Amino acid sequence: MHPVICQFGPVTVYSYGLMLAVAVLVCSFLASREARATGIAPETIYDLAFWLVISGIIGARLFFIFLNFSFFWENPIETVMIQNGGLAWHGGLVAASLTGIWFVRKKKLSLTRMLDLVAPYIALGEAVGRIGCFLNGCCYGREVAWGIYFPVYHARLHPTQLYSFAGLLIFFFVLKWYRRISSVPGDVFAAYLFGASLLRFTVEFFRADHEILAGGLSVYQWVCLVLMTLAVYVHYHFKSRAGTSS
Repeated sequence: MHPVICQFGPVTVYSYGLMLAVAVLVCSFLASREARATGIAPETIYDLAFWLVISGIIGARLFFIFLNFSFFWENPIETVMIQNGGLAWHGGLVAASLTGIWFVRKKKLSLTRMLDLVAPYIALGEAVGRIGCFLNGCCYGREVAWGIYFPVYHARLHPTQLYSFAGLLIFFFVLKWYRRISSVPGDVFAAYLFGASLLRFTVEFFRADHEILAGGLSVYQWVCLVLMTLAVYVHYHFKSRAGTSS
C-alpha cells in the first residue's frame, strides 16, 4: 500500500487522486484520437470529459455518503477527504450519464455514436482508477490465507481492486472489438453497462467493506442487478430502433 506517492513541501500527491488524473488524461487523449475519425472534433471530447469527471466524482461521492450517512454525520470533515477513497461507481455512473446526455443534446451530436465512442474508455478509466484503490487500500477484500498483505488491516486479503482492474482492462479490449462488429448504434454502451455491472456484482462477493442488505446480497449488488436489467432494456431498445430505421 502506498496511499501517498510523494510530497513537495506542503503539497502531498495521493496515489488515489493521481490514478484518477491519469485515467482522465489517458482516456480523454485516446478517445479524442478516435473522435477525429468519426467526424467529432477532438476538443469536444475534452469538454465532455471535463463535465463527466466533475459530475461523476460528485455523484459517486454523494452516493457513497448516502450509503454511509451515519459515519459522515459523525465525521463531517470526511465528506471532502476524497483522497482517502470513497467513491461509489453506481452514483458516478448515473450522474455522469445524465450530464453526458445533457452535453450531447446541447452540442447537437449523435447520442448513440458518442455512447459507443466513450464506452470502452469508461471501462479503461475505471481499470486505472482501481490501481489507485489498490495503492490506497480502499475497496478491500475478505481475508484469505494466500492473499496480499495489507499493513493497515494487518491481514492477507483478496486483492479485489486487482480483480476489478484485470476484468475492466480485458473488458476494454472486448468493447473495442465489439464496436467494430456491432451494427446497432448504442449497443456498445449497453454492453458496457451490462458487463461492468456483472463484474462488480461478482467481485462484490469477495469484498469485505460492504454489509449484506437482503437476500445475501449487498446494496451494490442489488443496484448492479437493476443496471443489468436496464442494460438489457437499452440493448433491445436500440436494436428495435436500428431495425425500424433499416
